[in-house]
Amino acid sequence: MDLPILPTISTSFIVLSAVTVAIGWWQIKQRKIEQHQKTMTLAGIFALIFFVIYLSRTIFIGNTSFGGPDDIKIYYTIFLVFHITLATTGAVFGILSLWTGYKDRLKTHRKLGPITSFIWFFTAITGVAVYLLLYVFYKGGETTSVIRAILGY
Repeated sequence: MDLPILPTISTSFIVLSAVTVAIGWWQIKQRKIEQHQKTMTLAGIFALIFFVIYLSRTIFIGNTSFGGPDDIKIYYTIFLVFHITLATTGAVFGILSLWTGYKDRLKTHRKLGPITSFIWFFTAITGVAVYLLLYVFYKGGETTSVIRAILGY
């Protein structure tokens, strides 16, 4: 199986982000506050690396359309919209959680943290599912790019 390198790398960073969130969650339960802060920062860095790779690929190479059977394309699209909504919500909550933690607004941070983690775990799971549907279970469809269309290649 010949997997595309950039989507594979970017999906790996989302998985790493979710794993480090889980580790950070365990650390705070153990009252290892300094380790928790470093681990959650690392989780944010992993998520940021994913986003930079994803955005760069989307801008310069394009998005890959679903290449599976037409009769399930609508279900894939609905699932993709759900994933994108989760990812956007998770990113906002993640930024707010990191910010409230760093600003020592712990009352708010303690409320946001568990919600953010829950959203982020589902974001990672659905992200891996999108990757599997696009590149593993089915051969990816056409890749389209606004930039490539503008530049004429």
